[in-house]
Amino acid sequence: MNANATPTDGADGDIDPDQQPRKLDDCRRCGLWRNATQAVGGEGGRRASIMLVGEQPGDKEDLAGLPFVGPAGALLDKALAEAGVERQAVYVTNAVKHFKWQLRGKRRMHKSPAQVEIRACSYWLDQELDDIRPSVIVALGATALGAVMQDAKRTLKDAMGHVMKRGDTRVLATYHPSFALRSPSHESRDAAYHAIVQALARAKRLADEGG
Repeated sequence: MNANATPTDGADGDIDPDQQPRKLDDCRRCGLWRNATQAVGGEGGRRASIMLVGEQPGDKEDLAGLPFVGPAGALLDKALAEAGVERQAVYVTNAVKHFKWQLRGKRRMHKSPAQVEIRACSYWLDQELDDIRPSVIVALGATALGAVMQDAKRTLKDAMGHVMKRGDTRVLATYHPSFALRSPSHESRDAAYHAIVQALARAKRLADEGG
């Protein structure tokens, strides 16, 4: 898809919600593939003890085909370093694997995925969880939290600071790095960033404890 094109809904005939593709690039479970440059899968150690789950790829990720390589990724790298967690020691992915966007001027701007798109992409997130088998998941933002916990009504406000469970895997929730970047005041940006660092540091302690 041309990065400057305007997204369109297209025909429903090229969507198959029951599809079980073997490769991410072949996925047609929802319509987001039409307007994305490419699918963006997870990246990191195949037996990482910590998995970080964000919402969806952004513009830079869509073009590069890699998760968290844009401004939010740079902030995440900084937070990981401050928390004492090596980026190469974690697995990083998104709840939704295609960039959903709307054109604003000449820029492709993030548009939140719909629940039907999040549910369609749970096919891939479930596979990643089964493959990586992390001991701790950090959900970055409300969309990721809902996808990980399989509960769209779960709120970030209520979840933060608590250790939850998905099966035997412990789950922590914190802000998405993009929230820390776009918060309106220095104080709110600083508070969001430090909440991310604290969640990552806690995830490391839990992972180091094992079990």
